[in-house]
Amino acid sequence: MTKLYQKLFKSAPTASEIKKGFKEIYHENELISDKEVLKTILSVIDLTSLNTTDDKSHIIHFTGRVNSFPSKFHGLPNVAAICIYPNFVSVVKEKLTVKNVRIASVAGSFPTSQTFRYIKVTESKMAADAGADEIDVVIPVGAFLANDYATVADEIREIKSIIGDRLLKVIIESGLLNDTDQVFRASMIAMDAGADFIKTSTGKVNVSATPEAVFVMCRAISDFYAETGIKVGIKPAGGVVTPGDAVIYYNIVKYCLGSEWLSSKLFRIGASRLANNILSEIVETRTDHF
Repeated sequence: MTKLYQKLFKSAPTASEIKKGFKEIYHENELISDKEVLKTILSVIDLTSLNTTDDKSHIIHFTGRVNSFPSKFHGLPNVAAICIYPNFVSVVKEKLTVKNVRIASVAGSFPTSQTFRYIKVTESKMAADAGADEIDVVIPVGAFLANDYATVADEIREIKSIIGDRLLKVIIESGLLNDTDQVFRASMIAMDAGADFIKTSTGKVNVSATPEAVFVMCRAISDFYAETGIKVGIKPAGGVVTPGDAVIYYNIVKYCLGSEWLSSKLFRIGASRLANNILSEIVETRTDHF
């Protein structure tokens, strides 16, 4: 591990710090009816379709909803990205016509990260070569829990190297980690190894994003930025469904990292149902566009 990682290894926030932070965050929480907050949240959503039953027709239709959004909802921001399995990247690349919506692909044997490293690296490269702007991969959680941090870091570095200038989002699967110290440690390892974003969850295990995990991850990002000057993004994902859920994460990011993090360059929310729920709040009528 680098000297930086070793220096920050034991800097996780204490339980009392987390409790104090939440008290201030919830006290100052913006109302869900604040439409400017909701518009920002809509603009940072990675609209996700990661179903076993996905096929080409579904993904074409899915992409079409994003394409038609600007003409149907004038003045509202579109989602930040479409997130799909790697075999559908070329489909989205061909059909996506709107500007400023990126293509994100899960890769690296998502969601388990249980295969040969060569396959993880190769799949990540294939997704990038097919047109993905961003690659979302899961750390080898088993290796991390066995304290084999070198394996975790080396794998992230190799994937980051092979995908070039594409954004790398590293999923720490926070719901499978034992405590906040491990959430902080996994975050720091991922950033130290080259992650452009750190992400809570795959959404495929029992516990996905939680406010506590996102708070700890944001604190890790803050400490990393203070030491390196490198801004790493944060992506809560999994189980973020209601506007209230999303506003909590918005305010955690604002509290821990400041307003400069509140754009799609440094803040994403991975979700499928959330986009329609946010949109419905903004237009004040039930809308299932996505």
